[in-house]
Amino acid sequence: MDTAGIRETFESSEDFTVGIEEEFGILDPQTRSLTQRFEELRDSAEAQDEVLSESIAGELISSEIEIRSGRGSTLADALAHQREVRGRLFRRAAEHELLLSATGTHPWSPWQEQQIIDTEHYHRVEDGLKYVAWRNNTFSLHVHVGVRDADRAVAVCDRLRVVLPELLALSANSPFLDGRDSGLHSVRSQIFTKSFPRCGIPEAYGSFAAYKEYVDFLVRTNSIVEATQLWWSVRPHHSFGTVEVRICDAQSTAEESSALAALITACVAQAALDYDEGVLPEPPPGRLIEENFWRAIRHGLDGKMIDIERGEEYAAAAIGDRLLAWTAPARAALGGIEPVLPGENGSQRQRRALEGGASMEDVFAAEVAATQRSYAGEGVRT
Repeated sequence: MDTAGIRETFESSEDFTVGIEEEFGILDPQTRSLTQRFEELRDSAEAQDEVLSESIAGELISSEIEIRSGRGSTLADALAHQREVRGRLFRRAAEHELLLSATGTHPWSPWQEQQIIDTEHYHRVEDGLKYVAWRNNTFSLHVHVGVRDADRAVAVCDRLRVVLPELLALSANSPFLDGRDSGLHSVRSQIFTKSFPRCGIPEAYGSFAAYKEYVDFLVRTNSIVEATQLWWSVRPHHSFGTVEVRICDAQSTAEESSALAALITACVAQAALDYDEGVLPEPPPGRLIEENFWRAIRHGLDGKMIDIERGEEYAAAAIGDRLLAWTAPARAALGGIEPVLPGENGSQRQRRALEGGASMEDVFAAEVAATQRSYAGEGVRT
């Protein structure tokens, strides 16, 4: 793995381009359990739908499929392409008598039954991680935002460390695992970010030189052979010249996913603008951010978070308003981005239904039905 060209990639990057990646579970329509049909959908798209074929990817297991918007010159461009390929994917799945889900975990399908897809990359992941990879049957939302200049990109990553738990609390959508209520709002984060190496919230690097020194160390000591083995929840993407935010659970509806993508784009842009104006705060210690990370995993929007600068608690329900206030200048500069954040996250909605007497199976069925309606439009069989 050659790190020599990373700086040049960011020097030629364009500010605030956007790319969106969404992961979906592939379900048997009768049982709504995960089913190993990724290769079937991929091959079908390759044979019949060039646009879709260029936008889908495998993601570790054969019961999962990812949709990628590609590089949009603006958020609106990325969202428009993502809407089109979502619709194509959901129609293709319906033709194959399959359903797709978009919660952070599947509530009951055993990880022991899932198969690793047959690619060199994922065989390397499996060989390197074993149980950690096998156990990771999770689904998430990733957003790439172009940031020009390597030092600026690293500074943006450093700034977003504090924001990551807040974005996780907003997106928490995985209360169930192994056939039971986990008691967490994002059990996906617990089994992925707390298990994978080089994952979760990274340390602050301070400069691109320090970041490159770290990556070179990992390469030199045979810890990694490719940049994708840096699974941090925010990272400079070496090939795209983007800051990639990877903290969020998959979202049950397209409206929720698009709103989060818009907010993340605004957060990256605001951090970059703050860097340009010389007003970035000093990065706090990771041990303080970890307190909020745990609170987001455990309580989502139902609990309290810590204002680290003030050393005071505040209601997690205020996160959306706080982030909208901070990003107001960037949202205006980007053409008036106004994400409509939902009043509750997916975990709150699912747990409310469970406490109201619905079974876990019924709760998940309702989420799958909402996913079908939202991402595919009316008329798709649920």
